[in-house]
Amino acid sequence: MSGLGGLNKSPHGLVIGLVQSQLPVVQTPADLARQTGRIVEMVGKARRNSPSMDLVVFPEYSLHGLSMSTDTELMCRLDGPEVAALRAACVEHKIWGCFSIMEYNPLGNPYNSGLIIDDQGGLALYYRKMHPWVPVEPWEPGNMGIPVIAGPRGAKLALIICHDGMFPEMARECAYKGAEVMIRTAGYTAPIRHAWRITNQSNAFQNLMVTASVCMCGTDGTFDSMGEGMFVNFDGEPLVMGSHRPDEIITCEVRPDLVREARRHWGVENNIYQFHHRGYVAVRGGAQDCPYTFMQDLVAGRYRLPWEDEVEHVDGRSCGFAPPQRVYEAGSDTGPLPPPAGRPR
Repeated sequence: MSGLGGLNKSPHGLVIGLVQSQLPVVQTPADLARQTGRIVEMVGKARRNSPSMDLVVFPEYSLHGLSMSTDTELMCRLDGPEVAALRAACVEHKIWGCFSIMEYNPLGNPYNSGLIIDDQGGLALYYRKMHPWVPVEPWEPGNMGIPVIAGPRGAKLALIICHDGMFPEMARECAYKGAEVMIRTAGYTAPIRHAWRITNQSNAFQNLMVTASVCMCGTDGTFDSMGEGMFVNFDGEPLVMGSHRPDEIITCEVRPDLVREARRHWGVENNIYQFHHRGYVAVRGGAQDCPYTFMQDLVAGRYRLPWEDEVEHVDGRSCGFAPPQRVYEAGSDTGPLPPPAGRPR
């Protein structure tokens, strides 16, 4: 049940709008400024389109396009003019907003970051993409974990970005930390369509969690993004499916209260609970060990595939990026960043 996209809002409902943003071409700071203005306009359209909407969600790359440019002049900061404009739009239209920026990083490649801004203009959620879509994307791997927040109407929200959603561990982490609704923003193009749909459904079902996911849409003259906004209920059933029309806003009322009810009352297929309580019919409380070799090896720093030495693509050379020399240091640079030299904000 989608509440007719929020037209019949229930007392416990959360109305979300997914914007299938037109894929832009952003090559200069002037392009970036124009695209920022376009997103601000679309926040206003979302509010006019749906007076009951609580949260409007824009896809990954909606501000920067798919150029993969790491040009400092095109990168954003939390205290920069682009984010300031997005904050102001949320205040003006009294709506929460989810946005995508490519974030300046003085210590390496930029971060692919996601923001949720509340209706007072506050930064409620700040996330850096954990799994860039290698070897295509040059972004620094995220180092802040996955935050979960109390969003509009008290719903527990998490945000992941694009390729993150192909790893079931990412959705499980969101749910484990309490998320009732997981947002997934993306720039995916048509070859990923089938994987997009089945992972949005499996991420929801395996974790008794609503998923709300949206891609960029249309063409920039080179790439064709697919749109395909998608709401999936906690039982894995799609509630609303988007089209391939650029700038369409699809809406749905989701019910976090029913997520909470299912997590407490489901027996069969309460998988996120049963994962750590294996066979609780046979043994009191179920088996609570960790029998998974890949988990044990990952924590111990010895994760290694049987075919590790046969993997061909292990850096970005196939996509025109030089092999990196710097080694990742876990836990480094976990706070907001200072302005880049020569570009006062």
